[in-house]
Amino acid sequence: MKKLVIFGVGLIGGSVALALKKASAINIEPQIIGVGRSSASLQAALDLGVIDIATSDIALALKDADVVLIATPVAQTSAILKSIKPHLSANTVITDAGSTKGDVLRCAEEILGTQFNQFIGGHPIAGAEKSGVTAAKADLYLNKNVVLTPTPTTNKQAILAATQLWQACGANVSEMSAESHDSIFAAVSHLPHLLAFALVDDIASRPNAAQLFGFAASGFRDFTRIAGSHPEMWRDISLANKNALLSELTAYQTELSTVKKLLENEDSAGLQALFERASVARNGWSESKKI
Repeated sequence: MKKLVIFGVGLIGGSVALALKKASAINIEPQIIGVGRSSASLQAALDLGVIDIATSDIALALKDADVVLIATPVAQTSAILKSIKPHLSANTVITDAGSTKGDVLRCAEEILGTQFNQFIGGHPIAGAEKSGVTAAKADLYLNKNVVLTPTPTTNKQAILAATQLWQACGANVSEMSAESHDSIFAAVSHLPHLLAFALVDDIASRPNAAQLFGFAASGFRDFTRIAGSHPEMWRDISLANKNALLSELTAYQTELSTVKKLLENEDSAGLQALFERASVARNGWSESKKI
């Protein structure tokens, strides 16, 4: 890969750029072009050495580009695909880093048409509660999972290019269908974020919010850390994966109803059994991940 174009040089896109620069330190590193909505953010990326060139000229950015990485909130994907379509060569691979995949693939197929086979959906399972290029770091993807969601028509070269891109960042790459991806991550990623946002919003809206936050400690900090994440990004994710997320919210409400009944009935045995099941499952997961 000689030229990489990144739309959205924030935490995700910026960390890809830094990882590639680090991995290519002893070889010829790719030229990295940054495209974004904010000239201030692009200038910051230039000043930090994250990208080599910043531009708003799509034709110039895509000239001789090997790979285009869309690392923006998912709602921006449609406009970006429309802007790049007239300038795509037959050899340019397009991929993304969005947290939902079904909507992105439908959008890409509709807009790219016969060039849809050059697109492959991707999702790096890594991030932080802080956003922006100043939060980017070269080791963000080291030993982290990245899911690719090729379709039956995806060009093998596109799959290979996306795989090599993420592997160069230190990630472990796997493949699954977009439907499976969205179902899984509604449960283990999107729902936890909604719960964290909702809890903090609830506490913040109370008359004694200052007092509550004043006494909040590690438990509250750990549970709500992800509520500091990028609001626009998570708005887009929630709406894009609405159906799967609504299903997970319903299942969680059922679980909360069970807990509420156990409390109302002062069912100590039932509460302890539930807590023990959860504790064993959480500790087993933690041990397997070496967290």
